[in-house]
Amino acid sequence: MDMKLGIGLYRHMLKPEYFQFARQCGCTHLIIHLATYYDSDSNIVTATDSKVNYGNSFAKDPIWELDQLLELKKEAASYGLELYGIENFSPADWYDVLLAGPKRDEQLEYLKQIIRNTGKAGIKSFGYNFSLAGVWGHQKKTAARGSAISTCFDASLLDIDAPIPNGQVWNMTYAPSDGSFMPPVTQEELWDRLKYFLDRILPVAEETGVELALHPDDPPMPTLRGTPRLVYRPELYQKLIDLAPSKANKLELCLGSLQEMQADKPIYDYLDQYLAQDKISYVHFRNVKGKVPCYDEVFVDEGDIDMFHVLKQLYDGHFDGVLIPDHTPLMNCQAPWHAGMAYALGYMKSSLQFIEKEYSKHI
Repeated sequence: MDMKLGIGLYRHMLKPEYFQFARQCGCTHLIIHLATYYDSDSNIVTATDSKVNYGNSFAKDPIWELDQLLELKKEAASYGLELYGIENFSPADWYDVLLAGPKRDEQLEYLKQIIRNTGKAGIKSFGYNFSLAGVWGHQKKTAARGSAISTCFDASLLDIDAPIPNGQVWNMTYAPSDGSFMPPVTQEELWDRLKYFLDRILPVAEETGVELALHPDDPPMPTLRGTPRLVYRPELYQKLIDLAPSKANKLELCLGSLQEMQADKPIYDYLDQYLAQDKISYVHFRNVKGKVPCYDEVFVDEGDIDMFHVLKQLYDGHFDGVLIPDHTPLMNCQAPWHAGMAYALGYMKSSLQFIEKEYSKHI
């Protein structure tokens, strides 16, 4: 079976012109975001700090209902696109799952229904990020080739220990602040919270044929804003796998995040490790320069990862899931996001075609 070329679309992009763009670039599959953290293309490369987050999160949005998911799937299919996965719960729907708060079990029941709806809609994968600080602290810089604007991280420019106000989680606001801050938690306690979540959600995922795919920490610092991180080194993905043995317990493998991590081995060794276990649900195809505490996200062909080598590894490892470009730099033109995405997708599609053609010669 062949790898599938996809694209990630945010909620404001779920409309005909973006579906047409995806097909024109050769995509066959979609990973979509239904949480509302971006509202326009110009806001996608977002700088956040202790004063600015991704905005407000709202609970029990009707978009998670089965009829809405089926309608989205039908509309995408009308453009020749398969809705393969959904990425991220809305923070307002599971803050007490992350915090082990009084509404944890109530919120878990709602998450179970979301997974049931996902499975009934024929959507294979659901990505999530089990994190308190979330994706935080990135800066906008002209760090990519040709001074293209890209996402970067430099811990020296931040107060990385700035406490998280109560009413915020995963870099979004779910309730008004009362002036107090998130209480301390140990890394062991956070792993226990993840296990509590997985023990209750994975059986539902198994029943409905959905893969739950964990994104690694981004940025992959061992602690951020006074809170621990879970997968901030590549080998910690194995801890997740061993924590909950299940065919539904999978990885949302972000190449950029893994490369940013401090590690004992090259990224290619870890990729082989997780491919051999058939644990990769889908791939964020992103390249970077540098490692924490300071790195820049760059064009797919100019970073520290040999991305063509990665594609050959995935092919040899019989990966048949979806690859999507991720955090592409914004190109200097009238359609910065579209141009950056088209460049990455062109690289990916031509590389995949070459690999498949060369491989077929030896069969």
